[in-house]
Amino acid sequence: MKLKWLGIILLGSTASLYGCSDNTAETRWYTQEQVKRGNILYQNNCARCHQTDASGHANVKDGNTAPALNGTEHTWHHSFSALRRTVKQGGIKLGGTMPGFSEKLSNEEIDNILAWVQSHWSDKIYSAWDNRNKQSLQNN
Repeated sequence: MKLKWLGIILLGSTASLYGCSDNTAETRWYTQEQVKRGNILYQNNCARCHQTDASGHANVKDGNTAPALNGTEHTWHHSFSALRRTVKQGGIKLGGTMPGFSEKLSNEEIDNILAWVQSHWSDKIYSAWDNRNKQSLQNN
């Protein structure tokens, strides 16, 4: 019996060590309807550069390619407001090549695209992003 409890304690400690929480697909900020709408908007506005599956290009260091948005690169390090601002304003001011979409997409449409993008993030990545995002909101 003691071994069983030790295993449960160790399993729980390991989960907290890796930043796991209860942020599963069911507890994320967006709905499946937003993901569906976001898919259409993403495919029409973003896929040409970031690829249809959000995998981006392998060589992002040359400045002329688009990073992966699927949780495998730096996108998840940014707060929700920074992600929205990037889609609105683009990255040209920062030395990148991404155009801004503020004249083409509404806030709701941008949020739908971000929902679709984040639906590709693993629970572990989403949880880490969610924790960072909550901390940045508390610090503002």
